[in-house]
Amino acid sequence: MSGAVLGLDTSNYTTSVALFDGENGCNVGKLLDVPEGALGLRQSDALFQHVKRLPGLVEELAGQMELNHIRAVGASTRPRAVEGSYMPCFLAGTSQAQALACVLKVPFFPCSHQQGHLAAAAWSAGRMDLLDKPFLAWHLSGGTTELLLVEPDGYNVKARILGGTSDISAGQLIDRTGVLLGLSFPAGKALDRLYSEGTQTKPFKVKLQGLTFSLSGMENKVKAMVQAGEEQSSIARFVLDTVADVVVRTTRQALKDHPGLSVLCSGGVASNSRLREAMQEQCGAVFAQPQYSTDNAMGVAILTHRALERGALG
Repeated sequence: MSGAVLGLDTSNYTTSVALFDGENGCNVGKLLDVPEGALGLRQSDALFQHVKRLPGLVEELAGQMELNHIRAVGASTRPRAVEGSYMPCFLAGTSQAQALACVLKVPFFPCSHQQGHLAAAAWSAGRMDLLDKPFLAWHLSGGTTELLLVEPDGYNVKARILGGTSDISAGQLIDRTGVLLGLSFPAGKALDRLYSEGTQTKPFKVKLQGLTFSLSGMENKVKAMVQAGEEQSSIARFVLDTVADVVVRTTRQALKDHPGLSVLCSGGVASNSRLREAMQEQCGAVFAQPQYSTDNAMGVAILTHRALERGALG
């Protein structure tokens, strides 16, 4: 892949590197190791794992694509492109990307993890055109459940929060449910598999306040269901149906305020099959391909390439 750019992303739970040439790309990533029964990682542990894994992932990427003639190197430097957004785990990708750019004598491009998610989702959905006009987007991940109004910002995008959760994220609810059921963390894929085995349930009607809602009460309901000995598949179905229902209702309300805008869904939770089905049928939403719904460096590489092609990088 001649004349491509390299992107690095070191999120809270995934190390990834990607190559992109303007049309085609390749992403290589690996989940961090989370101790059995734990609900996450300390930032120091995440940072340590990223530093150890990045060289091997770059080597793996080089085994799939030629890394000759790299024109720029990009990295996600923070969770969101807002003042005060910071997590130490992003230092791993940022520092190594800056060092690579210096050695290769090419420009370095910083962006946020969220901006990378949006770019990867648009590209993998075949909707790169979205990056050059306003659209609505859900960022649904282990730490984030936000409904965004996204607008073009030169080669990049800027996002304003319209709504979402006021407490725990959809991903946290799903992961905490999984841990209560004895599943491995993160639990999204396992709950998705259990969903198909459960009988139809009526979702809990989470209350909407404008475009904001709370999911902490759902966690208490799940604990009660587990203590009552209900089937794992029924619990999984109840949780995923409830999440899909409130996301759909919030989206439909937002579309009343912003008619005609496309809806793009990204983040690890967006790979859930029930949510995808409901949002596509009821809101006409477009989704990242499952492998680009979860954390990945492809969006970082895409934005780096856009910056380079539009003259934003030296």
